[in-house]
Amino acid sequence: MMDFDSLLDFESDEPVLNPPPKKRKKVIGLDDLLTDFYKEEGKLVEKAKARKAKAKARRNNDSDEEDEHREASLSQLVDTCENQIIEIGGKEDSFLWGICVFGDQRTPPPLAFPELKSCTVLQSFMKNKLNSEFEICTDNGDTLLEGLLVNGWLSKVVLARGHVEKSVAMWTFNLMAYSSNEELRTSACDFWCAILSSKNEVDLLHVKIDWFPSYSELKLALENYGFLFNSSNMEYVDSSSGHQGPAQNIRAWIKYATTSCQVRSKTAIYLTSEAEELMEVIIYLFLDRQLQGLFVLLHECLQAAISYFTDNEWESSCEKIAKSLARRIPKDVNCLRIVECISGANSRSKLFRSVVAYQILHGCFDYKAQDEVEILNLLVSINVKDKNCDFFKVYVYLVLTENWLLSNQLSEDKQVLNEMWRLYLRNCSCLIASTDLRSFASKVRNKAAYLLQGTITQ
Repeated sequence: MMDFDSLLDFESDEPVLNPPPKKRKKVIGLDDLLTDFYKEEGKLVEKAKARKAKAKARRNNDSDEEDEHREASLSQLVDTCENQIIEIGGKEDSFLWGICVFGDQRTPPPLAFPELKSCTVLQSFMKNKLNSEFEICTDNGDTLLEGLLVNGWLSKVVLARGHVEKSVAMWTFNLMAYSSNEELRTSACDFWCAILSSKNEVDLLHVKIDWFPSYSELKLALENYGFLFNSSNMEYVDSSSGHQGPAQNIRAWIKYATTSCQVRSKTAIYLTSEAEELMEVIIYLFLDRQLQGLFVLLHECLQAAISYFTDNEWESSCEKIAKSLARRIPKDVNCLRIVECISGANSRSKLFRSVVAYQILHGCFDYKAQDEVEILNLLVSINVKDKNCDFFKVYVYLVLTENWLLSNQLSEDKQVLNEMWRLYLRNCSCLIASTDLRSFASKVRNKAAYLLQGTITQ
């Protein structure tokens, strides 16, 4: 039984009942709530950053090999695309005009002329009363004549006398053609240009020339320079020799040829066949890139040679020259260069340009076409959609046809050629896709579109 007395003993050390203390309720304000919210938000952000950093580090560590593999694949893909681009468009970059028309140079002939001591010009100076002071003799006569030549007095002396002796003529020509002294060869060229030009002056006396440089002399000089007259195809000339290339005298040679062609109205220096061969030589010189600095002189020489022929000679000679060029010139960008260099605006130059372009185009098809209509039929029949279509050849055909038909305006009775020309242009401009990346495809399409627009506006 329970001891009630013990229960009533309040003085006991251990109380019977010890009720728990009551907790005081804490009042939470709005500021406290916001503070707690931002703290929790900051913790979440920090955790997210930490997770991202760990994931990035894990990806970097896990994907090193994968990245290297991707880089190798990308590099291989770039190389493949580059090779394909080079394969598609590489030919276009390699088409550069230029043919070596000069081979090995020969040893020039001697320039000494013993006959020069007995020439009248020198003898007149020796017999002059002033000779006692200058003491001119036959031994130093060459030096005197060279001084007169360089100073321009020799041409004035012979023009005043109205006579060019054979020894003086041969001596000055050889200096012009073969001398390595620039001053002498230039002065000799000026001497001959002055003599030839004097024939066009009405107020000057007629000059008697005992010896005149013939075409054979000009040809012999070119042969000594190494010009390849007998090369059937100049494209395959070996250019490894160190002595190849035109001689320095070629500039004087061109200037003399120009002046000699300009005196046809007074003197016919060359035969018709020789003038035809001279024109071919001039055109071949346009193809040598070593002579790019002389293109202005070459253009003047070509125009003088074209004007050398009479009206009766020109039509037949024009066709002969064009056929000869078409047989020898390679059917590549060099044939376009040939047509381009015939740039005169007169009727003869336009006709010559047209005939040359036609003959080269005829040769491109191995002379299978019988007439102009058949040539255009062959052009129209070209399938530009064919994957094996050679667009470089199509481009050559297009430029040649343009110069053939447009350099010499077609008459109204040749409407068939006009219509076939337009059809050919439509094929080239409309049937070649803009996405076709093959070599010269875009050039053919753009040029044909431009030319077609010109035919519409006419």
